[in-house]
Amino acid sequence: MTVGFLRVPKGTDMASAFKGLPDDMCPCPHYGYLLSGRMRMRTKDGEHVYEAGRAYYWAPGHVPEPLEDCELVEFSPTEEFKEVIAHIGRSAQG
Repeated sequence: MTVGFLRVPKGTDMASAFKGLPDDMCPCPHYGYLLSGRMRMRTKDGEHVYEAGRAYYWAPGHVPEPLEDCELVEFSPTEEFKEVIAHIGRSAQG
């Protein structure tokens, strides 16, 4: 597992990072805890809002949208996470 501490500013466009992945969504599952802020999670099954103080599991097939500045601690399977990060890096290079 890869452990990360993330700060995601309100309004960050995460959707563009996942373009080209299956269903244009993150295919990596994540377990975590939202330390501060509010995050909307869009999935094929609808939307869910997570608030500070809540533990979560985000199954493959999601797109996060920070509604406020967010801080979170997250645990992700390393191989799947590496593939997503590599995709984002390739997309950023154009």
